[in-house]
Amino acid sequence: MNAIKSILVMMELELRRLKHDRTEIYFRAIQPMLWLVIYGPVMGSVKAIPTNGVPYTDYITPGVLIQSTTFVSIFYGLMMVWERDVGILKRLLVTPAPRYSVVVGRSMASGLRSLLQVFIILPVAYIIGVRFLPNPLYFVLALGVIFLSSGGFASVSILVASFMKTRERFMGIGQAIIMPLFFASNALYPVNLMPPILRELSIINPLTYAVDAVRGLLITGDISKLYLDLGVLITFDILMFTLSSLSFRRIIE
Repeated sequence: MNAIKSILVMMELELRRLKHDRTEIYFRAIQPMLWLVIYGPVMGSVKAIPTNGVPYTDYITPGVLIQSTTFVSIFYGLMMVWERDVGILKRLLVTPAPRYSVVVGRSMASGLRSLLQVFIILPVAYIIGVRFLPNPLYFVLALGVIFLSSGGFASVSILVASFMKTRERFMGIGQAIIMPLFFASNALYPVNLMPPILRELSIINPLTYAVDAVRGLLITGDISKLYLDLGVLITFDILMFTLSSLSFRRIIE
């Protein structure tokens, strides 16, 4: 019960932060908007990528959403490095809250931040003509998938932060993580178009399963693999929560 309370408190703290300062979310939404407004129509006009009849901009919208929210999550660990430098994390570790509740709470807080970015990008996608399925249940499930994947990647960032001693090093490793994951997923093109080595990497890439689930729920309506996608994402989250909890104390060492 104490752990659940700690998780909820950290999520509430994130909501308070977002209420007073949303500037970072707005600026980070610029890049995914460029993907949708410029890259999507340009590549769609070439008609070189098979999308099973789905307009190319519609096809990449779920991938852009997942990429942008993953970007937010991966760099969430930067805040942890800052909190370590100012002594906030030391205070957290002397509280009765279990370490895993701190990790899970911070990761879920990142999920809330990611959802706010989704609500900035989706209206832009709708305005430029992306056709979403008119199914409220599918929409809520898609938000759940995004929240779930964001929490897992936030745990990855906490794990990385436990080994990085400076914010500059963290920035470099964050970019090195997110871009390969993005291009080795089905965000921009079908998996069967990839070179063999990338195709194999996409199988173990959690981004692939997150994009597949959100694309089926928002765009195509094909949710035949939804259980597989959710199973992989839940396994990914549990694994990352566990590893991050075990290495959390390293952040202040």
